[in-house]
Amino acid sequence: MSPSPTIACVVPCHNEEAAVGKVVRDLRAALPEADVYVYDNNSTDRTAEVAREAGAIIREEPRKGKGNVIRRAFADVDADALLIIDGDDTYDASRAREMVDLLFRGPYDQVLGARRGTTGSAYRAGHSFGNRLLTGAVRVLFGNDVTDMLSGYRVLSRRFVKSFPALSREFEIETEMTVHALNLRLPTTEVSVDYRGRPAGSESKLRTYRDGRRILGVILNLARRERPSLVHALVAGLLAMAAVVLGVPVIVEFLRTGTVPRFPTAILAAALMIIATLVLLVGYILASVMHLRQEHSRLVHLAYPAPAASARRRPAPAPPPLPVPVPVSRAAGEGSGPAAGAPGSVTGRPRPSGTA
Repeated sequence: MSPSPTIACVVPCHNEEAAVGKVVRDLRAALPEADVYVYDNNSTDRTAEVAREAGAIIREEPRKGKGNVIRRAFADVDADALLIIDGDDTYDASRAREMVDLLFRGPYDQVLGARRGTTGSAYRAGHSFGNRLLTGAVRVLFGNDVTDMLSGYRVLSRRFVKSFPALSREFEIETEMTVHALNLRLPTTEVSVDYRGRPAGSESKLRTYRDGRRILGVILNLARRERPSLVHALVAGLLAMAAVVLGVPVIVEFLRTGTVPRFPTAILAAALMIIATLVLLVGYILASVMHLRQEHSRLVHLAYPAPAASARRRPAPAPPPLPVPVPVSRAAGEGSGPAAGAPGSVTGRPRPSGTA
């Protein structure tokens, strides 16, 4: 009988006493076979106690930031499917079964819960616009496979988790996970899920402008790291254009009069063109390094089985039984084979006494 796939739920929490109990209960109702881990991220209230009473396994991560929690959880938790959901009860945890089954059925490496606001308080002022802006930037730079890059509700395969470096410290972690999937072209799908306002007593940890600037910085940094040829080509192009604008009048003057009256401008134009060439060459070198790193990440990813492999394994069929010889009787003196009863005869019956 094939083993059942293992499922784990990770709930990052910082001061979510008012909501985490319901999230844990909803997850246990939707996925009774799953282990629910609540990571207490330096909470000062009763988050850990409430989660433990609801049936969760409590882990602690003292370094503040959701990215630090995900990094720790990915290292500690081992499962065929790992579900991540915020502990503020803004996502519909009852959809967990649907998302996990879709991951195995695909098979996919990531199932993303694309948010659909159900109340006016679901999105704070500026959050919806910022989400669309940042998601659009990622779609332009890395691909069009996502519509809600910043969703905190997703299911990941084991090979996604174990091949993901998790370098971010705070809310940029969702951007990093999305770019990881797009960059390696991992099979990803989306499920539209309800997104509602926080319950009374729960306060958002997201700061619109501060975290928006940080996420935008992460996108630009990822573009520099993951698309170095594009970024360096743009910078080299701007420098080359400046060199041309400065240098063309000097060249025209030289062709007309045979003199170079503006030596500083000529030197600056030549220097800018040399720098542009060097920037372009560095971009090509970094693109080769990035290609090697992608190959390594891809090989690490392929070292783990597909999400549905553990659910599809079947015991090897038993080998067919060996053929059993069937006794065949021969009439005495019939045919040219050995006589009945002689050594090597099929029947082995003794001859009647007194016969030749």
